[in-house]
Amino acid sequence: MPFILKKYNAVIGKKIQIFLLQELGLTPSFSQRMMSRHRVFDAQKIAYNNSELVRDDHIYIAEFEGHTRGLQPLLTFKEFALFDKPSHLMIHPNSKNTKYSLLDEIRFHFGEKANQAHRIDAETSGLLLLGLEEKAVKALAEMFEQKAYKKSYLALVEGELKEEIKIDKSITKEGKKIGVRMKVCEEEEGKSSLTYIKPIKYSKEKNITLVEAIPHTGRQHQIRVHLYSIGYRIVGDPIYGVNDDIVEEYLSKSLDKDLRIKETGASRLWLHANYLEFTYKKVLYKIFSKNKDIYKKFEA
Repeated sequence: MPFILKKYNAVIGKKIQIFLLQELGLTPSFSQRMMSRHRVFDAQKIAYNNSELVRDDHIYIAEFEGHTRGLQPLLTFKEFALFDKPSHLMIHPNSKNTKYSLLDEIRFHFGEKANQAHRIDAETSGLLLLGLEEKAVKALAEMFEQKAYKKSYLALVEGELKEEIKIDKSITKEGKKIGVRMKVCEEEEGKSSLTYIKPIKYSKEKNITLVEAIPHTGRQHQIRVHLYSIGYRIVGDPIYGVNDDIVEEYLSKSLDKDLRIKETGASRLWLHANYLEFTYKKVLYKIFSKNKDIYKKFEA
């Protein structure tokens, strides 16, 4: 259980927010986050709200205490670091019952103030950038919001792709039974999206192509949707190119592993964040993943 209830001496009658800032030395953003998530309690374990005064001579804070399963950072710099995230590992816990997420490793290695600067899907493997303190997290997150970076992915797709292709198609919610599923659409209906696809190698025996995907926008499921829209579904994709019953079982975490392999071609989505380029404080960084699983899968 990553959330630990920690006990602190308190000052009765002091406003809880002021107490967190002045007595415990929490930053305004962190204390506000703890309060908004109802993680600050009195002696009866009743959560405080922002306007309340301290009621007891102790308070309790439910703090996330990360633990490790051996995953090491790929690179560490003064203000940021990177992990080479494996597939099937979510970045943040989706409930207090989540036993392990990448946030465990982030907090275990770098402490409470470290956090990710962007997101990748749980099944997508590869590079994940994080700031080691709040100012760096904010600056790096803004870099991603402003698209001030270059990224490229590797993917295994069904079929033979012979030539480079530019996919310039807007994306919107499908609006049907599967709420997370996206679709390409007319320009005025969705968000403009641009992806360049470059074939690397084709396996005639498996009828799959290893491709490089370079997204110039960052829409939800962009690479998956764009590839599927031109007839090149990513191997192992449990949302695109399969029937709704399979998707629903996958989303409810009840999909049998063997059935998934039969229906999608693999037990994971074969999409990998392979390269990241950005400038931070006037220094240019060009970073490649060291994870070679996608090459091993292609050659196996």
